[in-house]
Amino acid sequence: MTKVKDTAFYFSGLYKIYSRRLEKEILNGPMPNHIALILDGNRRWAKRNLGILKSGHFKGADAVENLLDWCEELDIKIITLYALSAENLNRRDEELEDLFELLKNRLEKLLNDPRIHKNQMRVKGIGRIELLPESIKDVLKRLDTATKNYDKHFFNIAIAYGGQDELVDAVKKIGSKIKEGTMNVDDIDKKEIEMNLYTSHLPQSSPDMILRTSGEKRLSGFLLWQSAYSELVFMDIFWPEFRKIDLMRAIRTFQKRQRRIGK
Repeated sequence: MTKVKDTAFYFSGLYKIYSRRLEKEILNGPMPNHIALILDGNRRWAKRNLGILKSGHFKGADAVENLLDWCEELDIKIITLYALSAENLNRRDEELEDLFELLKNRLEKLLNDPRIHKNQMRVKGIGRIELLPESIKDVLKRLDTATKNYDKHFFNIAIAYGGQDELVDAVKKIGSKIKEGTMNVDDIDKKEIEMNLYTSHLPQSSPDMILRTSGEKRLSGFLLWQSAYSELVFMDIFWPEFRKIDLMRAIRTFQKRQRRIGK
């Protein structure tokens, strides 16, 4: 038994040394200003470990809270999380109801989180928020009101979100302006489209890096317009297992890329 503990302590010590070295390495390189994450693998983690789907979402929510600390430590200014797709709202089952309850509780907790106010972080839900239960719409509205004047950091929660829906909604907004006579068709350009996306409140709407966990290698409609020149990083780890060292490894991968616009 002692031998097992000694071995665990040895590897724990090596982990800490490696983690400190990796952090020092990435802090000497170009850091992403805006990272977006597709939080994938909660259900598969739960089935593999406990067999209770609810436990995967709870563990995943804990990982999100840790992520806020890690991004603060690494001075990452903008975080966009893909929490729930609009397509998932079509499932009216017990799992979805559990997820709604978890979201409401964690958003309430976030509203009272001193980190939000200390870091002057604007928190905003992006997506077709009107499709969500009233309890979640209410807390998102209170979060938006409480943080609307903050502009040092930004935390976006993509919920009831779909990339195609976002583009459809932007086209409708622009079409309404043309119908009202406040703009002409010839006035439509990239800037106008970006001004009508869900991310129009951000100082930088396009993520430098998009990270997806669970081993899946697709964007699933996430930030279709904004991701045009983002670096994509896919990791073979379920979201509930995500650690700071995984984030740092993703950033190191980002730093090793030679970014090209339009090539």
